[in-house]
Amino acid sequence: MSVTITSMRSTKRLRSQRCCTNKPHQFWRQLLFLTLLTALCSCTGANPSTANTTTTSNQIQNKGSDTLVNIALAWAEAYREARPDVSIAVTGGGSGTGIAALINGTVDLANASRAMKENEIEEAQANGIEPVEHIVAIDALAVIVHPDNPVSQLTITQLADIYTGRITNWQGVGGNDAPIILLSRETNSGTHVYFLEEVVRRGEAGNKDIFAPQTLLMPSSVGITSELRRNPNAIGYDGLGYVDPAHEKILAVARDEHSPYMLPSAETAADGRYPLARNLFMYTAGEATGAIAEYLDWIISPTGQAIVVKLGFVPFTPDQ
Repeated sequence: MSVTITSMRSTKRLRSQRCCTNKPHQFWRQLLFLTLLTALCSCTGANPSTANTTTTSNQIQNKGSDTLVNIALAWAEAYREARPDVSIAVTGGGSGTGIAALINGTVDLANASRAMKENEIEEAQANGIEPVEHIVAIDALAVIVHPDNPVSQLTITQLADIYTGRITNWQGVGGNDAPIILLSRETNSGTHVYFLEEVVRRGEAGNKDIFAPQTLLMPSSVGITSELRRNPNAIGYDGLGYVDPAHEKILAVARDEHSPYMLPSAETAADGRYPLARNLFMYTAGEATGAIAEYLDWIISPTGQAIVVKLGFVPFTPDQ
């Protein structure tokens, strides 16, 4: 299984020695050694004639997406109650960090809020690792502003113009005469990559637009929300599960000026009406087996997906 498997291979072999009648002390030393070895093997359950003994450690290393980290922590804690024999260590750091760890062979499950890139897959394959993708939840990416901001809706095109710097004042989208302060996740974040491709570049192949240089890159969702709450001119984006409507205003988003404006929710994300819905992934090195396969099955079970709903994300079912 993808959980650590340690192979204990015997590296010592008894060498046959001749017993000479003129050296009886050698005979007794050998007899004593063989007796002790037999007793030791019987206690440990080992067989001295068996070359390999394999033991299994139910320890799962899970690293990556900060969007997924709260769900992953909740999953790990709940699973510990169901399977106390399985230890799951969860850390964040961003999708890029988790994928890099998978490529390097230092993690069992890599969390990602974006799909792996072609160059990442090729790098993994060069290291003898075949990444396998597992969808574990769905996220609606919310566009958020300060509660005092009068703007309540934007199109993808307007968001692209804002984040590329073509629109720099809120008046340009029906707001106050005030400069727009751009907030984004840092480049290692899968959420940053998704927003770049689907909003800044509007999902257009060949579009090379980038974030405006004045964009403030935040290391976490907390960084975005903290800055937005104190700055009435700021705009940011975050996973719906991390948004507090009491302190942040969620904007309705439309694909274009001819499409309906939709607020993010479990319903609008699941049925595709909200334009900024995305899958959340876990990646394994090869097909999951053993404890990891059992854990992934539990994650997409009704029990695991109930945790997704509880944390404000959208549940995923295998038939979607």
